[in-house]
Amino acid sequence: MSKCRPCVITLLTDFGYQDAYVGIIKGVITGINPVVKIIDICHNVSPQNILNGAYLLYTSYKYFPAGTIHVAIVDPGVGSKRDIVCVKTRNYLFVVPNNGILSFVVKEEKPEYIIRITNNKYFLPSISNTFHGRDIFAPVAAYLSLEIKLRQLGKKINQLELLDILAVKAKNNEQLEGNIIYVDRFGNLITNITKQHIKSLEINYKYLKILIGKKKIVGMSKNYADVNKGKPLALFGSTGFLEISISHGNAQKYFKVNTSSRIYVR
Repeated sequence: MSKCRPCVITLLTDFGYQDAYVGIIKGVITGINPVVKIIDICHNVSPQNILNGAYLLYTSYKYFPAGTIHVAIVDPGVGSKRDIVCVKTRNYLFVVPNNGILSFVVKEEKPEYIIRITNNKYFLPSISNTFHGRDIFAPVAAYLSLEIKLRQLGKKINQLELLDILAVKAKNNEQLEGNIIYVDRFGNLITNITKQHIKSLEINYKYLKILIGKKKIVGMSKNYADVNKGKPLALFGSTGFLEISISHGNAQKYFKVNTSSRIYVR
């Protein structure tokens, strides 16, 4: 086995902080590689919400150094026949359930190698049906930080599961139909519509119409202070997606929508 070496492992889960799950995972990892650096991205992903986890992973993974091992566990299929995979891209390794959680990431980081993890040599000795984060994900990530070869983990596969909701529909370069993919703690509505999508409409930002339910926003803003307090606005957020907000307010409550709700731009 390779000597312990400094390495970064990130954790993104829906485990929350009420229970001991996150601490246990860290304990397993450091028991195998005591010098590894573990960074928490987020543990407040909405329970079992794969889309939520996919978005948060996408918005954060690229800010870590090359060679980082990203562990993302939003796994409603835990204990079932769903696969656990290790995905190698040009810059990173991802240890995830094969359930679509990499749907955003693979648009930027093309998979070079996908391994279905099956070799129980790199698992804990006893495997539960409900806590694969502890028994499989954590030890596999730790062994990867010791530079084991990917092929030692299992068998190569060619395809990942992807989420269907990501497609933005365009109609004759006149209208876009997208979805709300995430609601942040401020109530801002993040959509799957990008600058590139809106450029395809060839409409001046000033005249764009954004429709959510029966309500409409006209024109794009540059920041949250562009409109009066309590007024809705649309802008491109820090992740490059079209975002719907309320100045000093909560857009989710204002529009009465949730993740997956439709949004139209014309």
